[in-house]
Amino acid sequence: MNRSFWLKNVRLETGYIKENGRVAGTETGLFQLLIENGKITRIIDASETLLNELPVMNAEGLLLIPSFVEKHVHLDKTYMGDRWRACIPASGVIERCEIEKNILTSISSSTQERAEALLEVLLSFGSTHVRTHVDIYPEVKLQNLEGVKQALETYSYKLSSEIVAFAQHGLLRPGTVELVKEALRNGAGIVGAVDPATVDNNIEASLVQLMDLAVEANADIDLHLHDPGHLGTFTMKRLAYLTKQASWEGRVAISHAFGLGDVSQGEAVEMAEILKDAGISIVTSLPIGRNIPPVPLLTECGVEVAVGNDNIFDSWWPTGNGDVLERVGRLVERSRWTNEVSLGQALKYITGGLTPLDKEGNQIWPKPGSTANMILVEASCSADAVARRAKRKAVFYNGNIVSGSL
Repeated sequence: MNRSFWLKNVRLETGYIKENGRVAGTETGLFQLLIENGKITRIIDASETLLNELPVMNAEGLLLIPSFVEKHVHLDKTYMGDRWRACIPASGVIERCEIEKNILTSISSSTQERAEALLEVLLSFGSTHVRTHVDIYPEVKLQNLEGVKQALETYSYKLSSEIVAFAQHGLLRPGTVELVKEALRNGAGIVGAVDPATVDNNIEASLVQLMDLAVEANADIDLHLHDPGHLGTFTMKRLAYLTKQASWEGRVAISHAFGLGDVSQGEAVEMAEILKDAGISIVTSLPIGRNIPPVPLLTECGVEVAVGNDNIFDSWWPTGNGDVLERVGRLVERSRWTNEVSLGQALKYITGGLTPLDKEGNQIWPKPGSTANMILVEASCSADAVARRAKRKAVFYNGNIVSGSL
């Protein structure tokens, strides 16, 4: 339900404070925002008198930042809401998939129940958009998809979502292609696969099939690519070629892309140029113990990069708290971003590119007309929020509080 109200005493960033030509802090001020039909329609100074009699909510000086975009999560895999269990050791991806399949078929709670439990956690940390991968394979058919769709429908007034029909067990496995096609006709809008070389054992056939599925269904692509070094970058080059051949620029993402972190800087720059030319984005979950894509280099070259959580308490990984702000904190630490500007700009990796200020300190969010998907946090500025993983007090989706309170 969309309603109209004023949100007063909101702290917004207005520019950078400079001393001796250097950024020494972030300037903020208190404002009043008019929220109408899910959008911010007016922004006025806190000292101005409100002339209408609309309801008023008091932000009490809390900082407003854009809400988060969770670009990589597996709602169908999580154990959230079920009993605690650690991971069973596995020798590789194939054995891991078998272990997971057996556990999920024997677990007492439903896919919908566990997905809803995880959605509640994601919301509490400020994510109001979720891209979820849903495993599609012959043994389970579309059961996972149905459970996730039901969960997302339950939460449709609290967040937006997109579903990846994900061939975790191999796209070329008998019966999988037809099931993926069915999934794309029944709620999934993105087609996903994993490691064409080491899971499907045929890079070209797997990538061609992936692109054919996308074009036939007018769907985007999200390829999970764990393969290291030149095996990984070769696969990326082939995907980039097929992307341009199909005119699918801007519709393809590669998750993980570990190979980009294994090659020399010169090779990484070459790959970044190829990815930029093909409009391919990168999604990283900042795993510990792996060479991750060089995010600063990719950003400098114009490649779109997003940070996501990936596995959260499931057969693949027992940890993960669903806080994508915590996850971007890993990026800050690995990149050694310690100054005001770089910390504040890091927010863009979890907001779909939105930051209150641009690099020069110009105020760019929010503006009249901005969708009221936003978070009130206990922080003095975005840099503070990122560096100290600020407490989220109230999360808004389309102007409604969907987690927390004021």
